[in-house]
This record gives sequence, C-alpha cells and structure tokens, in this order.
Amino acid sequence: MAKLHRIPVTSTVEGAADKTTVALIRKAIRTALTCEGVATPCEVDVLLTDDAGIHEINLDMRGVDAPTDVLSFPAFTYAPGQPPVDDADADPMTGLTPLGDMAISLERVKAQAAEYGHSEKRELCYLVVHSVLHLLGYDHLDEGPQKKQMRAREEAIMATLGVKR
Repeated sequence: MAKLHRIPVTSTVEGAADKTTVALIRKAIRTALTCEGVATPCEVDVLLTDDAGIHEINLDMRGVDAPTDVLSFPAFTYAPGQPPVDDADADPMTGLTPLGDMAISLERVKAQAAEYGHSEKRELCYLVVHSVLHLLGYDHLDEGPQKKQMRAREEAIMATLGVKR
C-alpha cells in the first residue's frame, strides 16, 4: 500500500501516541481509503484524547454536553462511495486533499472494548474506520439504508485489515 497520504497523529494523553498505536491508526486509515477507492493524495489529522478532552470538543463543536467515542469533522462534503478522484480540492501548498479531522477518546476505546468483549486494538481500528467513512460522506443517522450501507463498508474494511471481534 503506497504511502500517498499524510496522517499526523497528536495526543493530549501522555504516552498515547506511541509508535505501535500510531502505526495501527495509519494502517487503518490507509486501508479504509484504499477500500473506498481514494487514489488522490490526502491528509487526515488525528487527535487522541481522553473523555474530558473529547467532551470539550463535543460541546464546543456540536453543542453536545457529553463525552463520546469518536468525532469526525469532514473538510468537504462527499457522497458515500464517491470519494475525491482528482486533486480539485487539494491544498495548493501541499498538493494534498484535506479530508478532515478525527478525535478519538482512548478512555472510550478501553471501556467499549471491555463492554463488547473484544480487544482495544479492534475497538481503535473500528473507530478509525468509522471516522474515515464519515469523512468520506457516509452517515448512520437514519436507522435504515444509510446505516446499513455504512455498517457493511465498516465490516468489509475491518475484514481487509484482518482485525476480528
């Protein structure tokens, strides 16, 4: 898998952005982008935080006074299954299309992994893939076809990653 994409990972949690975690996040993002047919060079910014940090972001950006597991902030509006195919949205300074930002609560990763009975690695990969799909226009607000479409893509990408429940 070519490294066409820039994926900076920062953290507000000391020691959280270790080599293994960062490599896993980048692999999950690159795999999701490849599975979705994104061939144009892109940038995705990732913030690893805790429940207090994501709570603050959720309140500031969405007016929701609660922590959550992952937040996605797309830079552009894409239709599901129709990712950027050229550099029309690329930053002229970098040549990269900024897809957007994601913030992940590592506290939620641990809690949900325990709750769902799978590894923290699996939960982190799932949240990263879920967020990438949001950046690419997928949504699950309805309980019907959109949610089904997004869940099917998540499962396909997770299978490609080889990360099992």
